[in-house]
Amino acid sequence: MTFAPIMPGMLLLALYLVLAGFAIAQAVLAHGRAARVHWFARLAMVTLACLMALRPSLGPDGAPSTVGGDVDVYFVVDTTSSMAAEDWDGDAPRLNGVREDITRLVAGLAGARFSLVTFDAATVQRVPLTTDAGAIDQSVAALTQEITAYSTGSSISAPVDKLSTLLADDPDDHTTILYYLGDGEQTASESPESFSSLAAFIDGGAVLGYGTADGGRMREYLGYDTDEPNEYIPDPSTGGDAISHIDEDALGRIADELGVSYLHRDAGTSPDAALDGISVHADQASVAEPSASAELYWLLAIPFGLLAFVELGGLLVGLRELREPKGARDA
Repeated sequence: MTFAPIMPGMLLLALYLVLAGFAIAQAVLAHGRAARVHWFARLAMVTLACLMALRPSLGPDGAPSTVGGDVDVYFVVDTTSSMAAEDWDGDAPRLNGVREDITRLVAGLAGARFSLVTFDAATVQRVPLTTDAGAIDQSVAALTQEITAYSTGSSISAPVDKLSTLLADDPDDHTTILYYLGDGEQTASESPESFSSLAAFIDGGAVLGYGTADGGRMREYLGYDTDEPNEYIPDPSTGGDAISHIDEDALGRIADELGVSYLHRDAGTSPDAALDGISVHADQASVAEPSASAELYWLLAIPFGLLAFVELGGLLVGLRELREPKGARDA
């Protein structure tokens, strides 16, 4: 059973409590059995009216079911400071390219379920699997690099453990696609971990690389927006601005370990090659019309109507007595 109240539930409850409380108080204060019966009948009418206002029904609640397609897509995005390097489309940050590419890939995989995972000092699933492409677009539009003060060196394999858990929980009957988007720059002292353990969980995808061999400077990120541009991150070894370079060898190794292709990205080309061989078959239930529901308020309307007729009869008798001369009533 479902309900579709004609007004907010709390407002309806407050209204019922006021009316029911008034009827009960009058029944207690009434003189004579007949008067008390009338007030309890009015209490029953108030109860029935509020129950009808809830609009009870049997069946679905009127909303179509939302069922995902057969493809689950994970976007794994490097948000370390190096992804702020200004060598995308001239002097724009690399993350601009990431935003543009994910938006295009989501449009090309309409009907799939999407998840967004970011990694820097911590790996976080920003958006759990969802068919709401708008949620992904909004989250991607809000992507920022890590706060510079928290940067302690980055590892390109930081998301492996988190992805192992997420991908292991993915349904076996779904096609699982993984896109890794980063620049391959390893600044942590230890060697990166292998991605080969994830290969068994995925059915396709790509590694997308951002940046240039010449590299770019990176502005600091303080964790909030300012009117003035932030300073560039300094290089302690030279005293000048730090420069980040893409490491395509590292990105190529990740692609080989995952068993997917590597695609270098720049603003003058399209990421559509990353869609090759992937098709989405949306579940028909996701677009099916909702079944009609059977409303039950009319069952409550029957006793309400009977009580209303009794109340109306009592009111007419009372009006007739008021219209009669006092002497006639006393005779």
